[in-house]
Amino acid sequence: MCGIVAYFGRKSAQPILIEGLKRLEYRGYDSAGLALLHNGAFEVFKTSGRIANLEEMLPAVTPDAGLGIGHTRWATHGLPNTINAHPHVDYTGKIVLVHNGIIENYATLKKWLLKEGCTFKSETDTEVAANLIGYFYQKNRTRDGRNCPSDCNRFEWAVQQALNEIYGTYGMAILCLDCPDTLIGIKKGSPLILGVGKNEFIIASDAAAIIEHTSQAVYLSDGEMVTICGDSFSTKTIANEKVDAELKEIEISLDQIELEGFTHYMQKEIAEQPASLETCLNGRIDLKNGRVVLGGIQSRLRELARTKRIILTACGTAWHAGLVGEFLFEQLARIPAEVEYASEFRYRNPILEEGTIVIAISQSGETADTLAAVEQAKERGAIVLGAVNVVGSTIARMTDAGVYLRVGPEIGVASTKAFTAQVAVLSMLAIELGRRRHLSNEVAENLLKELVAIPGKIKRILDQSDVIREIAAANIDKDNWLFLGRGFNYPVALEGALKLKEISYIHAEGLPAAEMKHGPIALITDGMPAVFVATRCAQYDKIIGNIEEVRARGGRTIVVATEGDDAIGPYADHIVYVPDTVDYFQPMLTAVPLQIMAYHAAVLRGHDVDKPRNLAKSVTVE
Repeated sequence: MCGIVAYFGRKSAQPILIEGLKRLEYRGYDSAGLALLHNGAFEVFKTSGRIANLEEMLPAVTPDAGLGIGHTRWATHGLPNTINAHPHVDYTGKIVLVHNGIIENYATLKKWLLKEGCTFKSETDTEVAANLIGYFYQKNRTRDGRNCPSDCNRFEWAVQQALNEIYGTYGMAILCLDCPDTLIGIKKGSPLILGVGKNEFIIASDAAAIIEHTSQAVYLSDGEMVTICGDSFSTKTIANEKVDAELKEIEISLDQIELEGFTHYMQKEIAEQPASLETCLNGRIDLKNGRVVLGGIQSRLRELARTKRIILTACGTAWHAGLVGEFLFEQLARIPAEVEYASEFRYRNPILEEGTIVIAISQSGETADTLAAVEQAKERGAIVLGAVNVVGSTIARMTDAGVYLRVGPEIGVASTKAFTAQVAVLSMLAIELGRRRHLSNEVAENLLKELVAIPGKIKRILDQSDVIREIAAANIDKDNWLFLGRGFNYPVALEGALKLKEISYIHAEGLPAAEMKHGPIALITDGMPAVFVATRCAQYDKIIGNIEEVRARGGRTIVVATEGDDAIGPYADHIVYVPDTVDYFQPMLTAVPLQIMAYHAAVLRGHDVDKPRNLAKSVTVE
């Protein structure tokens, strides 16, 4: 959730840390801080609020301070105030660190450290880690009965000892006052990347903070640590076993994380969907032979085609994409499927019999709950596939095989282009499994032709942005909305409601349209907006009846309909048209006007679209 950046090199660290924090602010923006090691002392600056607040309080840049760490926070333990902001300095004044994650046994450790004479200033679990490292560094001057040969070796050893006592998740960057040429990074359950440049190193929780300085990176795995000392670095496990670091090319470019003329990242990412979806599909659809080629899982397709059951696990928007996937696998591949909230999966003692495949869906590839579900599924012997966007992410490395979304970085907290790509990837997999099981080549070929046409159809929806803005403007004074759909558009109703909630702060509820009359219809009052996804689909006549039920009770109907459907006009107070396509692929079209509507509603209400309150982009804590 939080953003971590650390720098060690021959340049001034301060501007590089601030620039990196700005690129990571979407990961958390409750408070921010940085620490520089300069002239034998730590210079620590912290504040509540945005990074702009931190920048204002900083002194003139110190050119010779080439070592520092920075943090932008999404609060877990403790209020988002200056005292709880990172970095945290230990009770000895020797250790300073920043942390992303949660230390689950912090209360027990804190109680013990207090007895040992440690003092605390904050309410955070992170300060416990700082004090624990400081305790081992200060009190344990021997290792295995031998004197430690140097302060820096003792520093590294103290970090390892502390982590042996900590339960939970963490990405950390740590400095020691006695080691002015050393920086340590550690990872478990929270992303951490080492950027390797010419005479400089950057540790960050996201490649966005690294790419301007170098395209070479080491992606740390869980339980690994990197120690940068002078002009070199080494990687090992927390148990002190050597790890051979593999330098990889960062697969994003600087222009992909810039606004490029757009006002907000969400606006940009909505507009990017035709191009991003084309990239997702490109090279994967063989129209000549009516088949799908998914390199990451191609060698396993025969095995996958024999599966008896598919479980899709995800959170939030990815869960909605998974629900579409459930329908796709059952209807196109005739494989029983179900979608599970990853946050509940590991606690349900799930049944994973032989022949079950688990598909984990996550934009970031770092979602803590989804990672836990992956671990649970692997422990029980299931084949686990990943559908993620971020190359080198933890889920991508943990799963047995997988498919990358290939839509480029998604900075806006409210996911948009990742959703359409997740549905596209699940569509391709369902078609290919269906072709290998029962679909004729002709049917598969026709479906793939229709899938290839989806990006061009999204372009036509984007042209209606001004019309959708007017609809949003006419209804943003209402505090409660309903979103209703049937069949493949039921997950879209859920997604539309989520988008409106998370960035405009309007309460919204998504439902299968037929379920409205089993309770929620009591909520309908005069003028209450009810958004119906009512395209020409198998349930079209039924959803018209549901629209009538709302109108009879004074509700205001906003309808997403199929182009050329003139008959639906009398049922709609407002209408947005989308191009026609087969039922299976309608979610990739019908979700787009709801994304645009949520965006305009948030802007019109004066909210920060890319950084909605209480939210962060990548949920790396449970």
